[in-house]
Amino acid sequence: MMSSPTYKMRLSLNVLQHLGLNLYSNVPAVLSEVVANSWDADARNVSVFLDKEAESIVIQDDGAGMTTKEVNDRFLLVGYMRRDVQRGPTATGRLPMGRKGIGKLSLFSIANRIVVETIRDGEGSALQMRVDKIREAIKGGGGAYFPEALSVDGINFDRGTRITLHELRRRQTVATPRALRKRLARRFSIVGSGQDFAIRVNDEPITPEDRGYYDRLQYIWTYGDQSGINSRCVNKEHIEDRPHTIPGRSNLEISGWLGTVRESKQLKDQEGENLNRIAIFVRGKMAQEDILSDFAERGIYASYLLGELRVDGLDRDEEEDAATSSRQRIVEDDPRYLELKEFIGGELKYIQSRWSELRGEAGVRKAMAIPAVSSWIEQLRKQHSRKAKRWLGKLNRINIGSDAEQRQLIKHAVLAFEFFRLNEDIERLEAIDDQDIETLLGMFRELDGLEMNLYGQIVKQRLTIIRTMQEKVDQNNRERVIQEYLFDHLWLLDPSWERAENSEHMEKPVGGLFDDIYHQLSEEEKAARLDIKYQKTAGKHVIIELKRPARSVSVYDLAKQIGKYRSGMLKILEQRGLALREPVEFVCLLGKPPREHIDPDGQNIVEKMLQVQNARYITYDKLLENSYRAYQRYMKETKIVNEIGDIIKAIEDYSEE
Repeated sequence: MMSSPTYKMRLSLNVLQHLGLNLYSNVPAVLSEVVANSWDADARNVSVFLDKEAESIVIQDDGAGMTTKEVNDRFLLVGYMRRDVQRGPTATGRLPMGRKGIGKLSLFSIANRIVVETIRDGEGSALQMRVDKIREAIKGGGGAYFPEALSVDGINFDRGTRITLHELRRRQTVATPRALRKRLARRFSIVGSGQDFAIRVNDEPITPEDRGYYDRLQYIWTYGDQSGINSRCVNKEHIEDRPHTIPGRSNLEISGWLGTVRESKQLKDQEGENLNRIAIFVRGKMAQEDILSDFAERGIYASYLLGELRVDGLDRDEEEDAATSSRQRIVEDDPRYLELKEFIGGELKYIQSRWSELRGEAGVRKAMAIPAVSSWIEQLRKQHSRKAKRWLGKLNRINIGSDAEQRQLIKHAVLAFEFFRLNEDIERLEAIDDQDIETLLGMFRELDGLEMNLYGQIVKQRLTIIRTMQEKVDQNNRERVIQEYLFDHLWLLDPSWERAENSEHMEKPVGGLFDDIYHQLSEEEKAARLDIKYQKTAGKHVIIELKRPARSVSVYDLAKQIGKYRSGMLKILEQRGLALREPVEFVCLLGKPPREHIDPDGQNIVEKMLQVQNARYITYDKLLENSYRAYQRYMKETKIVNEIGDIIKAIEDYSEE
């Protein structure tokens, strides 16, 4: 006579599919369910061991353990309602985390084979469950699965439970021990709370510091006693207590904190996890990973925000469970959740206002640390001084990468404010007496100084670009860079050519001229050409032709080509009655001078032949060299000695060191 099976599990295929295989999507979420069971079993220690070689995960605790009967009646009973059978706190006074008895099924979402070993009061039990065998048993009818009983000889501990996950699913990436410590630390608020509960990953204990974001917090708002976080946030600049009771039907109490970081990029983890969220914890375990996304916050401050809020009132034994079936969110239309959202919404509005004030004040302090800026602020009229500080304060709400970039913004803010201030003075012109010439002349001088300083900043940026091209871009790539950039930035050819003029009515006929002449070129001439472009600037019609740097050209061929373009352009201009009023200039950009340049008096011959056509050539290297010298000469000769120029120079030279 065959003995009856030792272990028995009953569930439907639909339950397995939705509450097992698809319950969770990552390893830390699944392991959190096992750790929560250890808490409920009054364990003092939980050990998680990742074995990448064996592709297994072992979770072991020193909790109460289970007898064989308890394995069947509780662990293998899907939907075991713990709080209906075991009411109130645990034997050691803990509030249980588990409620619906389905978290255990999450194990099947990351492993195909699960071994459970447990011992209580000297009675050991061991069993093995396989996903494929469960599927077969359910499809066979009856909805019952009988796990395989294993020998208890491998149980080498006196109390507690050990669960080993084998044959991990390929889509699951087993985290490194360090990353898993971080993820588990973020899922349990009981870590480091003094409640005699320790979690270890590969023998290293998890601490609150493993969460990895306390040292990033700048401004913090706390709810309830948060002395622990106060000491952990070593870089905080502001901490403020807030009311922690939610008035309403449920009278929920809040514990925890909301905070902002110094730079929004600090909320992106090395492992790619997004920390820009507010997590909700219930009874020490994460109940909802993020509630911030429910608010559609658009303020800049929201991208700097994170927080942890503990709301145990969402899970009272005498009330309906507020968690969804997945145990990863709170039911959205639950009255308690709605009250919580209303409370958080009010706090977010408050934090937005305070964050703007605090960041603004910090921005002003940072700017005023530059002596020249401080002196500039002090010499402004009172109403202008207040506005200037607000301008500088707002800069600190922008996500800025470095102190050098911050100084650039301060510099441009000073210039912009001076234009704003001058504009206000211009609006008061109506009140100026017609004899008050000195006031008008003073305003002209101010405007000249501002324009010179603004253009000086543009010139400095151009010098940086040219220097970089000379130093870092090799000849072949330089050709491509210049080709893409030159036609839209004619100042490289001539500093007086600042902007191209609107010439749409000329572009079509000139384009047709280019096509006609191109078809008349020899194959060698076509191979030498890189590009050709027409622009109108400074009242001139300019044709720029780029030759390939590696090609050697003759000035006679060059003059012949230019002659064709010149004749065609004059015809187009004559048709519009512009031939006598608007000159045509030709610029040829070459890799090296024309071949005749090396002949005796060759340079003079080349220049004269092109001059007849109102044309000139320049090499790629000479183009950059001339541009750099021209702008460098401007910076030396244009001595901006007015007060704003001194302030700008002082900001550029300032170093916190």
